[in-house]
Amino acid sequence: MSIFCKAAITIGNGDFFIEQIEIKDPAPDEILVKVKAAGICHTDFDSLSWGSPLVLGHEGAGIIAKLGKSIKGFDIGDSVLLNWAVPCGRCYQCQEGNLHICERHSPVCGPPGFESNGHASKNSTLWNGRPIARSFHLGTLAEYVLVKEAAVVKNDSPNMSFEAASLIGCGVMTGYGSVVNAARVKPASSVVVLGSGGVGLSVIQGAKIAGASKIIAVDINRNRLKLAEKFGATHTIQANRADEGLLTVAAEVKRITQQRGADYAFECTAVPALGAAPLAMIRNAGTAVQVSGIEQTITFDMNLFEWDKVYINPLYGKCRPHIDFPKIVQLYDGGQFLLNEMVSKTYALEELTQAFADMLNGKNAKGVITFK
Repeated sequence: MSIFCKAAITIGNGDFFIEQIEIKDPAPDEILVKVKAAGICHTDFDSLSWGSPLVLGHEGAGIIAKLGKSIKGFDIGDSVLLNWAVPCGRCYQCQEGNLHICERHSPVCGPPGFESNGHASKNSTLWNGRPIARSFHLGTLAEYVLVKEAAVVKNDSPNMSFEAASLIGCGVMTGYGSVVNAARVKPASSVVVLGSGGVGLSVIQGAKIAGASKIIAVDINRNRLKLAEKFGATHTIQANRADEGLLTVAAEVKRITQQRGADYAFECTAVPALGAAPLAMIRNAGTAVQVSGIEQTITFDMNLFEWDKVYINPLYGKCRPHIDFPKIVQLYDGGQFLLNEMVSKTYALEELTQAFADMLNGKNAKGVITFK
């Protein structure tokens, strides 16, 4: 029997509205999740202009409402985390261990002409009687979502709020995973983090967990730098918008690191003009990591690559959902990973316009939409 619920919908023209959608019963390999909280990030705002109808949202947590008849290991009422990079387990990339860039299911990484079948059945979610796509196969800015089993990870934490849990499935995983899975930060190393929003704070925490001895947070917002200290930054540098390429900041980083430069630098601002900036922060043979997903064409001064510097651009922190999500939950339960403190403000779905405005104006580390 279908469920009718509220959802945030865009037709791709830069705007959105709250309307009712219809969600069909789960197919044998699908799970219906009642969304309790959904994180808001810049990708959600960008998706307003993708040119096609879409249920918004790709970060979320909730409880299982219905199970397909083939599902095992889950029960109705289980608390769950949602993951947008659904692996098939069989394609070339999955066999290589790159579950986050599955060639069959990924909404962003499939080769030209691939058939993305990692989402719920095509006619499962309807708007005005017609099928509608859901952002990253989830569409968490809705009261319910219907997803494949591989998009769901059980949350066994006895203490974690849904607001905190909703952050794990994108920004937190991206930041933490970029440190531990992609860069593999070593103990006693030095780390620079450009940007102290939700992703940057997750990088800072990942670096602290990895044992970095110097964690240098860089931001133009003084309040965010104070928050970065709470999350584990040992040094802070307040940047100036007029500092082109953050070269003045790079000089200060070198002063802090005995004129050598940091071992690792992570770009978490999503500002195209800063795409090359982490290269100016690192030592020879250091590692620069582009975390925020810059996709625009940018210009690099090749002198920044000297000597033996490495620049990597991992997706989603090289997420292995059924390994990494439980690890983050374990760290949270052990007091080693802060999530509640990252939630600056919660909103009702009808307050999404304000949530976007607060995000774009830098007021929040993370804003979260909550559902009853």
